[in-house]
Amino acid sequence: MDKQRSSNINRKDFIRLTGMGALSSLMLPAWLTAGANGMATSDSGVNAQPGTRKLGSLEVSSLGLGCMLLTRVYGPDMEKSKAIALLRGAAEQGVTFFDSAEAYGPFTNEEIVGEALQPFRNKVVIATKFGWNLDTKTGQSRGGMNSRPDHIRDVAEASLKRLRVDAIDLFYQHRMDPAVPIEDVAGTVGELIREGKVKHFGMSEADAESVRRAHAVQPLTALQSEYSLLWRGVENDIIPTLEELGIGLVCWGPMAAGFLTGAIGKDTQLPPTDTRAQITRFAPENREKNLEMVKLVKSWADRKNATIAQTSLAWLLAQKPWIVPIPGTTNPDHLKENLGAAQISFTADEIRDFNEAASKIEIVAGRWSRG
Repeated sequence: MDKQRSSNINRKDFIRLTGMGALSSLMLPAWLTAGANGMATSDSGVNAQPGTRKLGSLEVSSLGLGCMLLTRVYGPDMEKSKAIALLRGAAEQGVTFFDSAEAYGPFTNEEIVGEALQPFRNKVVIATKFGWNLDTKTGQSRGGMNSRPDHIRDVAEASLKRLRVDAIDLFYQHRMDPAVPIEDVAGTVGELIREGKVKHFGMSEADAESVRRAHAVQPLTALQSEYSLLWRGVENDIIPTLEELGIGLVCWGPMAAGFLTGAIGKDTQLPPTDTRAQITRFAPENREKNLEMVKLVKSWADRKNATIAQTSLAWLLAQKPWIVPIPGTTNPDHLKENLGAAQISFTADEIRDFNEAASKIEIVAGRWSRG
C-alpha cells in the first residue's frame, strides 16, 4: 500500500484523492501491479495464477463484482449506459468474475451484463442463478421457489440468450426448493454440464448437509453465502465442509450493505426507498452497537494505510485462499477503491489478533436475506 496515504482516510477522501491522481497506484488491482499476488497471507496456498483464486477448478480474479445493485435494490435502476460503462471498466481493471441472476430485475440484470461483457467474453467468468418461481417469459413471480428439472432447463435456455453466451460459466441454485430433492437439482445441472450448456455448478445459502448431498451427485464448484464481519455464521460448519470437499466460497454482502465502509454513522438517515431501511442491523436502536465493529476495522485500516472498505474486504481474503468476495457498487470510484483490497495482507499473528478482537463484539439484530 502507498505509505503516503493518510491512515485516517475514509471513503470520501479516497474518492477525492484518486480523482486528483494522488493515489493512482492504489486505483489498480493487485494483479495489475508488479510483484503483487492478490492473495492475503495464508497457511495454505492454491494453485492459481498471481492475482487470482480458485473456486474448485474455476479460476477467477481475487475480487469479483456483484451485479445485483445495477437493478433496483437501494433505489431505481442504474442508467443502462452507466451500468455498461461500470462493468466494462471493471473488466478493463482486471476483474474476471461477475455475478448476476435471472431474479435481478428480473431479467434486465442479465441483459445488461451480457451486453456489457460481450467484448470480454473469453476473458471473464459470468455466474447466474435459477431457483425462484418466476415466469420465464414475463418475469412475473408465482411465489416461492422452483427448482423442478424442467424449470431449471427453461431458465438455463433463457439465461444463455440474455447473457449472450454459449455456456453459463457458473450456474447457482439461488435458494433451495423444499419441494425438490437436491439430488434431482444436482442431476439436472449435471446433465446441462454434459450437454455443454453449463460449465460449473453452484449453490447459494445452502446448509452443509445439502452441500454434501448435492456434491455427491454433481461436484460443486462454489457455494455463495453472505459473509462479512457483521455475519460470520458460515464459519461454524459451512467453511469446514467446503474446505473438506474442495469447494470455493463466494461472499455476497462482504461489506454488509455498506455498513462496513464507514459511510453509515449513527445519525445517517436512509430514505424509505432504500431497502436497507428495513434491515434490523441498520435500525437506529441497533446501529450504534454495531458500529463498534466499524471502529475495530478502522483501527486496522489505520495500521494498513487503507480505507475501512478495503480493510473489510482484505479481512475476508485473509480467512481462506479459496474465498472470493463479490462486493457490489454502482460507483466507479468505489469499484477502484474496493479493488485496492487485494493489495492488503495480514501476517498470521495480525489476522489472529483481528479475529480475536472481532469475536468479542456482539452484533445486534439478524442478517440480510438478499443475495
